[in-house]
Amino acid sequence: MSGIATRTAAHPSTSALVAAWAVPVMVIGGFVLLSGIPIAVLLVASLRDRRSQALRWWAGALALAYATPLTTWLAGPSEAPSLSKYMDAPTTAVLAGTGAAVAIAHQVVRRRSTDK
Repeated sequence: MSGIATRTAAHPSTSALVAAWAVPVMVIGGFVLLSGIPIAVLLVASLRDRRSQALRWWAGALALAYATPLTTWLAGPSEAPSLSKYMDAPTTAVLAGTGAAVAIAHQVVRRRSTDK
């Protein structure tokens, strides 16, 4: 037996791991609206893998942290030209911190699954 059939622990895909690390980099770099793409990749990857229930919670928390300022920016009477300019420093820090926590969680789960 090879690869997928012999794995018993959750093993996040490489694309999910790259997407997880891309989120805090994009948020800090000022590309908050575009960071929705790797967040969607993370959410879909965590929902498709039935074995990684803990990663679902992390991805869900990140999606919620992203959806909150996005919704208030789109629904509110803001004149900010972009989501990056709309978010204040604490909101940016929370979103980047949540993204980093998700990336670390994915890295830890991936490392633990390869050690077994």
